[in-house]
Amino acid sequence: MDNDSQLVVVEQVDQNNTIALITLNRQKTLNTLNEAMLLQLKEALISLNKDSSIRVALIVAEGRSWCAGADLKWMGSFGEEANKLISKGQEAFALLDEVHFPIIAVINGYALGGGMELALACDIRIASEKALFGQPETTVGLAPGWGGTYRLPKVVGLGIAKELILTGRKFPADEALRIGLVSAVYPDEQLRDKAIELAEVIANNAPIAVREAKKAINKVINANLEEGHKIEVAGSKICFETEDILEGIAAVFEKRKPEFKGK
Repeated sequence: MDNDSQLVVVEQVDQNNTIALITLNRQKTLNTLNEAMLLQLKEALISLNKDSSIRVALIVAEGRSWCAGADLKWMGSFGEEANKLISKGQEAFALLDEVHFPIIAVINGYALGGGMELALACDIRIASEKALFGQPETTVGLAPGWGGTYRLPKVVGLGIAKELILTGRKFPADEALRIGLVSAVYPDEQLRDKAIELAEVIANNAPIAVREAKKAINKVINANLEEGHKIEVAGSKICFETEDILEGIAAVFEKRKPEFKGK
């Protein structure tokens, strides 16, 4: 265990408790991930997923690094039991897909190796101009094991993903934007405020609709057209049975901002 007990800190951003801030807080090691940090991340996500008031979460980091990957000292202790290390990261990152609310990676510095895989597991990624990305596992004798080979091709395309993984090269935020890894890049001093603005836009939408949309996107990407239509029908049916859709339609005709309650 680390000397610091709180490696992942959770707090609320807004008065209505709809936006959660998940802070990676292991600055001395550039927020590299070890067993304790992965466990705390899992616990944070499980706890937030039980809170129906949460509509969006932001993953931010203290210091000059967002997440520089897995802790190599921790990894070096596994040897032949490397499958345990791999499963711990995979289990933690899978929860980002499973929680009912979207998660925004707010990348202010290094997002390397396991850190880039953590970013890929988030629903949306925005970055500081100072951010640096990469899947450098092959440069130290490893292959990505926390979802990089699965998620990166889905985000940037097969050819670019292969080039990035096989070379292990690091690349800046402007390239991450160009290849579609991140959706926006901001000056470092504006990043946190821009992230909260984005979260507020999502949080103001109908939460059940957002939940069903996230769920559908995650399922449809691996489905054929017929299966995709069925998934959309199932999600739409749930939305049509809510009070929020009545509020949303009424707001359109009354030319006002809707007040969604998640019911």
